[in-house]
Amino acid sequence: MNIIISPFEPTDAAYASLAAIRNACYADYPVTATELRRWDEKREARLTFGRLVAEADGQPIGGATYEHVSWMYHPQKFFVGVYVHPEYQRNGVGAKLYERILADLAPHQPLALRHEVRQDFSAGLRFAQQRGFTEEMRTWESRLDVASFDAAPFADAEPHVRAQGITITTVAEQRERDPELWPRLYELDILATYDVPMPEPFTPPPYEAWLKSFQANPSMLPDAFFLALDGERYIGLTSLWWRESSPDLGTGFTATDPEYRRRGIALALKLRAIAYAQRVGAPCIRTDNASTNRPMLSINEALGFVKQPAWLTMVKHPSGRPS
Repeated sequence: MNIIISPFEPTDAAYASLAAIRNACYADYPVTATELRRWDEKREARLTFGRLVAEADGQPIGGATYEHVSWMYHPQKFFVGVYVHPEYQRNGVGAKLYERILADLAPHQPLALRHEVRQDFSAGLRFAQQRGFTEEMRTWESRLDVASFDAAPFADAEPHVRAQGITITTVAEQRERDPELWPRLYELDILATYDVPMPEPFTPPPYEAWLKSFQANPSMLPDAFFLALDGERYIGLTSLWWRESSPDLGTGFTATDPEYRRRGIALALKLRAIAYAQRVGAPCIRTDNASTNRPMLSINEALGFVKQPAWLTMVKHPSGRPS
């Protein structure tokens, strides 16, 4: 089999082929060509990003990426990904894609490469381990069966929050009332993210780049983006996001201002999100939490979210030592 690795050309046909390959590899995490293009187009200009395609006899059969991520930015540290259509695996395609990643990144003298793989994807896990990647942290994906959720045991959750003078609203409502919605929400988002477990120090994205993730993004649901306010102060948030490729809803970021934690605010916000999902008939809510984030895991467990196999963040230090 003659395998050719080349840079990805962002045509409609190329995105469609790539989405089909990814969906064959990750059937439980489908994407559309439109979603892939949108992710590429909203990426910050300062971030290095490369997308590769593997072809056999002119037919796309695999893909790969390497990139900086804005929330853990370091000029010499990258996330990488490799995937090959199941019909073409075990033919050296993944190895060639990975070798091309290393060649493309060589001028950057990378200090760390990171790769994410689900713990039960044995072939992908073995591929990473054979190339010197080791587990660094794990993230639990959890899912809630929306139709079977019973809110009755949590009837006192929101009244408990209201008794503290805290109100819950939505982005849809607040953007009509508060011209400073987005700057205030950015401030809360950044403040809370500093406490999210990550393998590298958190680096806040620029406001303009952060804002692009919300405004003019069809996946963002203003009526399902819930905010907790103490007077005019934004002190908590949670959100549900829609995907073209799935009827499930995904949880964005659930967080509270550090000064307001352990007061039931996150639970009340999550309950509002679940009520929204029930109202619109979503079959499932998905969420992700670092295995060390016990407070949020406890809330999700109490609500009935069921853990799926963990996603492992694997790391390799090309220099042979952590940096």
